[in-house]
This record gives sequence, structure tokens and C-alpha cells, in this order.
Amino acid sequence: MIFLFMHGGPSHIDTFDHKPLLKRDHGKPLPFAKPRVQFAKTGNLLASPWEFKQHGQSGHWVSELFPEVAKQSDKLCLLKSIHGSNEAHGGALLKMHTGSDTFVRPSMGAWISYGLGTENKNLPAFITLQPTLGHGGVQNFGTAFLPSKHQGVRMGHRDASISDVGIPDLISSFSDTAEQERDLFYLRKINQLRLDQTGSDADLEARIESFELAFRMQMEAPPLFDVAKETQATKSLYGIEDELTASFGRQCLLAARMSEAGVRFVQCTHGYWDQHSNLAKQHSKLAHEVDLPIAGLLKDLQGRGLLDETLVIWGGEFGRTPTAQGKDGRDHNPHAFTWWMAGGGVRPGFSYGVTDDYGYYATRQKVHVHDLHATILHLLGVDHERLTYRYGGRDFRLTDVAGDVVSSVVSL
Repeated sequence: MIFLFMHGGPSHIDTFDHKPLLKRDHGKPLPFAKPRVQFAKTGNLLASPWEFKQHGQSGHWVSELFPEVAKQSDKLCLLKSIHGSNEAHGGALLKMHTGSDTFVRPSMGAWISYGLGTENKNLPAFITLQPTLGHGGVQNFGTAFLPSKHQGVRMGHRDASISDVGIPDLISSFSDTAEQERDLFYLRKINQLRLDQTGSDADLEARIESFELAFRMQMEAPPLFDVAKETQATKSLYGIEDELTASFGRQCLLAARMSEAGVRFVQCTHGYWDQHSNLAKQHSKLAHEVDLPIAGLLKDLQGRGLLDETLVIWGGEFGRTPTAQGKDGRDHNPHAFTWWMAGGGVRPGFSYGVTDDYGYYATRQKVHVHDLHATILHLLGVDHERLTYRYGGRDFRLTDVAGDVVSSVVSL
């Protein structure tokens, strides 16, 4: 699974949820009540600065913000009626990543690692590329009470590009492998003596496993991160040689490589899509940075014969309001927003869920975050009600005590 997370909350009504009445009624008051709890005060309706067109046999409406992704419309399954429970970034990110906005819980990637394990013993099951360290921080890729080995391995962060993780950083400074192997052997003996004294210690056992995984990664990880030898065609496909698309393009290429190598869950993070003002300029810039790389990823996975077995999902922690904040911005909106899925058993060229005439609320075929998680796990072959872990006297799961699989989006 590859999760393309757009940190900050991209506007669904400016990207994939076409609302022609919003343009007609620009500047007028919202004709129904706003939510009782709002993140900030908003005014009248604000038309989208971008035109929408239908694309492909699916007829998906996609705004001109995503011209390259629009060409891949027939691969996309749109979920237009997702809704959450938190108006603030921190709580909303935690809800999306862990299923809870109030308690420390294992992240989605950790649950998937726990449930499915790894396909490659020399690589982690869960890798997160350039994650944000704010708005929930490490909890968004942490394990909470699950065994520590299921935590996401972080590569870079929002302010440190993947390109800053050089190949030498992934290779041992030991003079030879045998020397390092001897050191790890003695370190393991010391840790084992400690375990014999204390009894079972999950943290220490996880630390031992992490040393051994790091040792094995030294042979397999460096080639995955070395994009210099890629063909010119691949670099162009992902936009790696364009300054504006290079960063996310590199993330997407690495995600494809890691998935092919057997990493179960790879997350790519991009942002900051939080335009309370200057919507037109900033959303245009951000969309340009990811549009070509995302389209390249979908085409590349299909070309490698991996798309059918790789679930790609795109989305943020919430959407934006159809009403204006200030002159040219939109506020947070957890009551309706759009994600899309591709590959991995989803129904291509399909759209599910409906919002009101202006995109403020999900109205029909509503998909709660727990439903989204249940559906993702189902597509990965996991029953969300059976993927449990006993802690503190009760069984926990990613979907808590809720969640229904949205069977309509599953390919027949």
C-alpha cells in the first residue's frame, strides 16, 4: 500500500468534487446553517478559481489543478463523502492515521505491519517518507501498545528532503561486514543476559531486532535510494529533474521501488495545504509539485505490473469550506472531503458518495474515517473486526468499535 498524504487539507471543492452552484452563487450567503463548531469564522460562498472538466470513460470531474492526474481518471475510485470528527489539524491527523483523535493509538501502518508482516526480511514492513513531525508527530507512524518493531521507519521529515538521506548514511562505517557481525553478536549476548535477568522486555527485544534489521538493510536499502542510475525516461516520468516536482517525485519513485521490493506500507507526505488565505496561488503551487509525480507513479506501477496488487490512496486530514475565510481563503472542513484510491482491488473509474450543492456536508453514502479504515484493511485482505490486540484488559483495533466496509468501491 502507498499512502499519498496531503498534509494541511486540500480543498475537495477545488480538486475532485465539482460544485457548479458554487460558481453561480459566488458571494451569496450559505443558504443553510454552518456547523455549530467551526475552526474559524467564514463569510459568504467562494467560487473555485479553477475550471472543472470531465475526463476519460469514467467522466470524473477533475479541476485544472491536476491535468496529469486527470489523464489517469479511469484508474481512480473517488470517495467524495468522507467525514471526520475534528476541526483542528492535530486531532484530524491522528484520527486519519490512528483512528482516534483523543487517545494514543497504533498508526494504520503499524496495524498493517502487525497484521500482515513483511514480505522482505531485509526491509521494514512500514516506511514513512518525509513525514510531518507536528500535528501528532511520531504518533502518526507510531505503535502505541503494539510491539515496537511495527513502528514506521522514518526517512527524512517535512523540512529535510529525502535527497538529504545520502547513500553513505545507509552504509556501515565498519571496515568489513565480518567485524560488524562480530560486534552485533556480542551486543546480542549482552542484551540476552539482560533479558535473562529481567524476563520479557518488549522494548529491549524490539531494540535487538532493530539492530539486526539495520544490519540486513545495509545490503538492500542503498540501491533502493540511489536514483542517480535511473533511466532518463523514469526521471522524466516522475519529474525528478524539475526543481518544483523533484522532491515529491523522488518520494513517489522510492515508494514504487520499495513496494516492488516487498515493503508493505509506504507513506509519502506533502504539504502544507492549509490555505486560509491566498488559496489560488498556494493550491496552484502545491498541486503542480505533486501532479506529475502522482500520475507518473500510477503509470509506472501499471507498467511494472504492480498496480493490481498495490493499493494507492490520496487525501488529507479534512477538506475546506465552500465559504470564504477573509478575501481568498477557505477554512478547515471535516464534514465533507474527497479521497481517491487506485489499484489494489478497488473499482476503477468509479465515484462514491455525495455532498450537498456546495460541498459543505456529506449527505449520501457517507464514509466515516472508521469506514475508510475498514475498507482499506479489507482491500489488503484483512477483516478489521478480527485484527485486534489485547491491551489493558480489552481488545483494541484500528476501527475501535465501529466501521463498515464500503463494499461498493471494491472491484467485482
